[in-house]
Amino acid sequence: RFLEYSTSECHFFNGTERVRFLDRHFHNQEEFVRFDSDVGEYRAVTELGRPDAEYWNSQKDLLERRRAEVDTYCRHNYGVVESFTVQRR
Repeated sequence: RFLEYSTSECHFFNGTERVRFLDRHFHNQEEFVRFDSDVGEYRAVTELGRPDAEYWNSQKDLLERRRAEVDTYCRHNYGVVESFTVQRR
């Protein structure tokens, strides 16, 4: 038996002035490949992730969508969630 899952994370700095998007993939709680918007492509975290990173990086339309997630996913949802949360000071 095994567990495989992924997370999409948005990290905000100074509101939405600087945003970092991560698409992280895990196998049995060990991260094996990730997309980092600061890097702009998938990178293998372990050898298990190398084939996925190479394949996904060859898919130019996928990379364009992932690079756009900073705006289409993170900044968009920041505006939605911000209205329901208390601002930390």
